[in-house]
Amino acid sequence: MDLEELTELVAVGEVDTVILAMTDMQGRLQGKRLDADAFLGDIAAHGAEACNYLLAVDMEMTTLPGFALTSWESGYGDFVLRPDLATLRRATWLEGTAICLADVEHHDGSPVVESPRQILRAQLDRLAARGWQAMVGSELEFVLYRETYASARDKGYRDLVPGNAYNVDYSILGTAMVEDVIRPIRLAMKAAGLTVEDSKGECNLGQHEINFRYQDALRMADEHVLYKLAAKEIAHQRGAALSFMAKVNEREGNSCHIHCSLWAGGEPLFAGDGPHGHAPLYDQWIAGQLERTRELAYLYAPNVNSYKRYAHGSFAPTTLLWGRDNRTCAFRSVGRGPSLRLETRIGGGDANPYLAFAAVIAAGLDGVDRALVPPAPLPGSAYDAEGPRLPTSLREAVDLLDGSALARAAFGDRVVDHYVTSGRHEVEAFEAAVTDWEMVRNFERS
Repeated sequence: MDLEELTELVAVGEVDTVILAMTDMQGRLQGKRLDADAFLGDIAAHGAEACNYLLAVDMEMTTLPGFALTSWESGYGDFVLRPDLATLRRATWLEGTAICLADVEHHDGSPVVESPRQILRAQLDRLAARGWQAMVGSELEFVLYRETYASARDKGYRDLVPGNAYNVDYSILGTAMVEDVIRPIRLAMKAAGLTVEDSKGECNLGQHEINFRYQDALRMADEHVLYKLAAKEIAHQRGAALSFMAKVNEREGNSCHIHCSLWAGGEPLFAGDGPHGHAPLYDQWIAGQLERTRELAYLYAPNVNSYKRYAHGSFAPTTLLWGRDNRTCAFRSVGRGPSLRLETRIGGGDANPYLAFAAVIAAGLDGVDRALVPPAPLPGSAYDAEGPRLPTSLREAVDLLDGSALARAAFGDRVVDHYVTSGRHEVEAFEAAVTDWEMVRNFERS
């Protein structure tokens, strides 16, 4: 939708509200609901302001120290939300509402480099300098509950009723039982301009995914965060709740699988006539992922809970190996010819897509620049194979990011220091908490 179309919809009373939103460090859309006339009259051209603490808080919106971007000492001033009008569309699941995503700028017009959308833009600029484009598809899993978000809070998130009582992976019967929630999400996303491909059941109780056609990486990240917000809101409208947490119980976790391929001038770059049936560039791209993803793991797994997903035999990876159509590996080569792509299986449903896509590109470019050669693809189970392991805790991942020369070269010290600060605060908050596990284990018997 462009401004002319929005103007017409506002004039006839079909749209009265425009949401202007940025993506924060946690991957959430944050911003304002604007009167549609105010958006058209001034904000579309000049932007709106928001407190810069939005990029310096945790999941609880707690103001945290140690950030160069903002602090009590600097007064927690504003930055500018600059509408990206290419993202303007109807929020079809809400009455009379449109939504537009924003880039984050300082008042002098310079980009806030710590903002997730800018971090991805910077990596896409590196590709564009070579004439390349990253095409990405992200697959998000969630668990649907027959609870409201309020009832889940009241129950302390215990004994929640899942949408399905058994494993409904690929089950048509099992997915029919949740179509009252899943179908409205599919239809609303299609009406909002996303290209819906399918929905299916998954392994955990009440676990499902809805998939969309691959896109240019920035558009895919935009649609990813939009879909995640809309899915929660649509579930709420229907008295249900869904969670993208990486690990909600001892069963399979929620993943965010990232499919990536490189293109130039409308032609795929990974396909080719090399000895392995693909271009040497593809080997280099794979080798970069294998060598560098361990130190970039925080960008895929930003929470304490994220690391509980990496479990033996869970369809989540533990070892940084690759294979052809091998779901036990961290990296799975999929497709052939023009559809050849690499699936990165590291991310959980809690991943910030802008950061995760940026990590894929930074690692891949490092492999290309150094002409790295990957080991042979693994034919068997990666769970039992020898190879580099993913970090097992948030603390380890934050330390690896802090010490990563690649991350500092690709993203800059300001970005790395910003996210290391955020990660260390998250570790400290968790280590100060007393968990249910500790109470059950020790209250009476210790």
